Amino acid sequence: MLAAAQRLRRSTDFAVAVRAGRRVGRGSVVVHLTLPTSTSPKPARESGTEEPSAPTRAGFVVSKAVGPAVVRNRVRRRLRHLVRDRIDELPAGSDLVVRALPSAADASYSRLGADLDAALEAARTARARRSR
Repeated sequence: MLAAAQRLRRSTDFAVAVRAGRRVGRGSVVVHLTLPTSTSPKPARESGTEEPSAPTRAGFVVSKAVGPAVVRNRVRRRLRHLVRDRIDELPAGSDLVVRALPSAADASYSRLGADLDAALEAARTARARRSR
């Protein structure tokens, strides 16, 4: 399980992450990653110590297109476990939304992990926009 502070809960948080984040699809998952605007923690005003930065949060979207409730819950549990192991690698203050595609229902645990790793790596690296 992810800690309560690491979970996206409100629909507005999901909407912001999906609209403003970088979207990358790989295999059976689509990742929306919103990076923090500033990576340096702000110093506290009086104590001289640094304030802790916002935690990295993650949320999951597994629609009915993936399958019946049993299958959706299995996919969500697998994704949650995979993200839990990778969440510390993301910059503090990031928001991550992982959306499962229908092919995730038949994907193995290792395949989901490989797709998630590829999508996270692509979302973290900035790419120059192509001109038409």
